[in-house]
This record gives sequence, structure tokens and C-alpha cells, in this order.
Amino acid sequence: MTASPAPAHPAQRRVLTVLVAAQVLSGAGLAAGITVGALLAQDMLGSTGLAGLPTALFTIGSAAAAVLIGRTSQRLGRRAGLAGGYAAGAAGALGVVAAAVAEAPALLFAALFVYGAGSATNLQARYAGADLAAPGLRARAVSTVLVATTLGAVAGPNLVTPLGDLARAWGIPPLAGPFILAAAAYAAAALVLWLLLRPDPLTTARALAAAHEAADTPDPGETGGGAADRRRLVLGAAVMVLVQLVMIAIMTMTPVHMTHHGHSVGAAGLVIAIHVGAMFLPSPLSGFLVDRYGAPPVAAAAGLTLVAAGLLAALAPPRSVPLLALALALLGLGWSLGLVSGTAIVTDSVPLATRARTQGMVDVAIAVAGAGGGMASGPIVAAGGYTVLSLLGGVIALAILPAVAYTARPRPAPGRG
Repeated sequence: MTASPAPAHPAQRRVLTVLVAAQVLSGAGLAAGITVGALLAQDMLGSTGLAGLPTALFTIGSAAAAVLIGRTSQRLGRRAGLAGGYAAGAAGALGVVAAAVAEAPALLFAALFVYGAGSATNLQARYAGADLAAPGLRARAVSTVLVATTLGAVAGPNLVTPLGDLARAWGIPPLAGPFILAAAAYAAAALVLWLLLRPDPLTTARALAAAHEAADTPDPGETGGGAADRRRLVLGAAVMVLVQLVMIAIMTMTPVHMTHHGHSVGAAGLVIAIHVGAMFLPSPLSGFLVDRYGAPPVAAAAGLTLVAAGLLAALAPPRSVPLLALALALLGLGWSLGLVSGTAIVTDSVPLATRARTQGMVDVAIAVAGAGGGMASGPIVAAGGYTVLSLLGGVIALAILPAVAYTARPRPAPGRG
């Protein structure tokens, strides 16, 4: 007789609704800064080789924030961790605007570091969607939170030109305009979560697990304690690290590549909007595929999609906006498949007792990979060009395939070599 699936917790719908509202807001803050960060640094520093530095800085800041958000969530719940992270991101965005007005590169770098907290929080929110989800629906819960980012994330880059005009009217450098939107969006997301994310999904899930343990009844799909499945945990982390590294490196230098070949900032914003939309809009499909076929096959598909994205970006004529947009769309789709499958693997591999802290540490690795990709992208393009960067990204993405194959191998029986 087949066991019936565990019913959804009655608070799950409310939790997802609140998370969706916050993600719509935060998506605008995330994407607006991504679009012009490299261009702002290039303008202030006068160097293409340093254009990848803003992405590196806010991803390093994202790594530091991921640790704090994970530990805060573990101790105080998701509400405190996520709201605090978005508040810090808003403060960082305001600092970027101040640095642009003052023409102070040192302040710009410090502000970008703090601004990274918004990116970390945007990613950490996906874990909150899975806390109260039934085990067989976790990937779809994660994807629901991710897809909510699409509206703000697609709108943000397309507002680059009007936000630049608004900033100019206020006496602010036009490239700092999108960071005004980022500050308002992150602050609004923090407020929504602080006021409305009740009951807290993580503390509620832990209380339920403790109640089942006290009653000596199994909680379907959960254990309050126990050890992590280390092999699967490493696979999930590796998949997300690799897709983040490749995605950040190619995405960061695409606006610079386009403007160097005569495209307007608005055209670059459109390509980034398509890319960010492809990162988040296919999330429900990614979640369905993971729940239906399992996470490892979807992770392998992510690697193959990123290989195709790298090849197309490398071979696309620099003047072809449609082909560059298609390459960046594939880049976003590969990231979506990898993030959802990797998140599902990590969540299923870690017990509730240490889940938030472990998830925070995994996101540190993801952020460090993104920082490395952003920091290396400028020098690679300066030395070898955008084609070399894109091909290198495709080669790195291939590493996902042997990682999935190795983890799929059956474990040796105890006591046998």
C-alpha cells in the first residue's frame, strides 16, 4: 500500500504569498544594480579591466551576508534574517548613490559590498519557501519564490533610461539612478517580511518536528536531528557554485561588450532584462522537473544549457542584439535549472536542526564563486576578449556532468572496498 503524500501545512499558502510579494519588490533592486554596476565602475575608474569589480564586491558582500542571514535565521527565524538582509541591501544602494555624487571610489566599493546583502537575501528567501512544504513539493515551492522575482527583475533593467533621466534632474549621475530604485525596493521588501511573515516558516517547521519526536511518530520527510547526507550535500552545493560562477562572469561583461560595439545602455538593459527574466520565469518548470524526475538529471541539463549559452555568446556577432539576447536567455535558463535542482538536493540532504546554518554556508560558497567570476571577467575580456570569456564559461559548466555521474554511483556496501 502506497503512503499518501504529506498534506501541506495550513500556513504554507500564507508564507508563500508573503515571500512572493517581497520577491517582486526585491527583484527590481537586484536587477537594476546588476545592469549598470559595471558601467558605473568603468565610468568612475576609467578602466575596462576593473569593470567586473562591482560584481565581485557585491558578491563578496553577499557571501558575508549569507553567513549572517543563515545564522540569524537559525537562531531567530527566517523573518528576522530576511528582513535584516534586505534592510542592509537598501542601505548599500543608498551608499552607491552617495558615492556617485561625491565621485568617491572608496565609498563606492564599500557601498557595493553592503549592497550585496540584498542579493544574498533574494537567494536565501527560496529556502524559506521550502520550510513548510510537503517533501514531494519542495522544488515547486522553491520555484514559486524564485519566479516571483521576475516582475521586478525584468522591469528594473528596462527602467535604466528613465531612472537615469530622473537622477540627472536631481543632480545625480545618471548611472546611479537604478540604485535609487534598488534602495526603495529593498526597503519595501524588508518591511513586508518583517510585518507579514508570520508564522515564521523555519521555527514552525522545527516546532512540528519536535512535536512529532515527542509523540514518537515520524514526521514525513523530516528528521529533527540526524546527520547530513554529505555526498549529496556536496553535489547540490557544487551545482549551484558552478552555475553561479559561469552566469556571473558572462552576464557581468555583456553590457560592457555591447557598449564597446556601439550599442546603447538601453539596449544592454534590454538584454539583461531578458537574461534575468530567463533566470526566474522558468522556475516553475525547473521545480516541476525536479519533483517529477529528480534533481540530478535536471542538474545535468543545467550544465548542458550553460555550455550552449557560452558557445552562442562566443559565436554571436557583436552587433546582433537578438543573438546576444538568446545567449543570455540560455544563460539564465541554465542558472534556473541548476539553482532549483541544487537547492532541492541541499534541502533534502540536511536535517532541520542545522538546515538554515548549512544553507547559509552553501550560499557563501555560491557568492564567493560569483565574486570570482565577476572579478576575473574584466581581466579575461581585457586580455582575450568576450569570446574567450564565453568559451571558458562553457568549459567550466561541463564539470557539472561528471559531478552528477559520480554521485549517482551506488555506495559500496559497509565493510567492503
